Amino acid sequence: MDNKKLSIMKKNLLKLVFATLLFAGSAQAQIQKGNVMVGGNLTNINLGLDAPNVFSVDITPKAAWFIQDNVAVGGYVNFGLETAKNSSTTTSYGVGALGRYYTGKDVEVLKHGRFFAEATVGVGGVNVNRGGANTNGLDLSVGPGFAYFITPNIGLETLLKYKGLVGFGNATTQNNLNLSFGFQIYLPGKRTANKVKGDVN
Repeated sequence: MDNKKLSIMKKNLLKLVFATLLFAGSAQAQIQKGNVMVGGNLTNINLGLDAPNVFSVDITPKAAWFIQDNVAVGGYVNFGLETAKNSSTTTSYGVGALGRYYTGKDVEVLKHGRFFAEATVGVGGVNVNRGGANTNGLDLSVGPGFAYFITPNIGLETLLKYKGLVGFGNATTQNNLNLSFGFQIYLPGKRTANKVKGDVN
């Protein structure tokens, strides 16, 4: 191999190492303006392996764009199902907008973790067959969460939220408190990608 090709290979390897180290610096790089967050949360998981054969799951895919450092806005979709043998079935749904605010490094309790607050507003419903409570209308939620970055671009999180539903049906309101777990993937936006490209050139 000639010296020219060897020099090019070394340069490309150095660029790759430098870019990797740049992204691995801290969680702050992933919650900057222009970046994108996609993922979801799970709650009420029961696969019905034990009597009385209850099956339940609630999944909420999300996507958001950081309009400024530490602040993201986007949307969510929710679907939930709970059923048991010889019992009623509960279905829930929702779709709407979400907002998140991440705290700064000054309140960091773990090196790669961040507290955040999330609020949502949209339309949704909870419907129970066999004469149960049914409500469809305005869906609201708010609560604190904590994200721990296991890699520079993937955060595991837990989220405690109050959820309120106001609308029409045989029950005009429903309220509950949910603890969910999930993950988010943080993708660099154009601004971040250009910065990295400029730093390694």
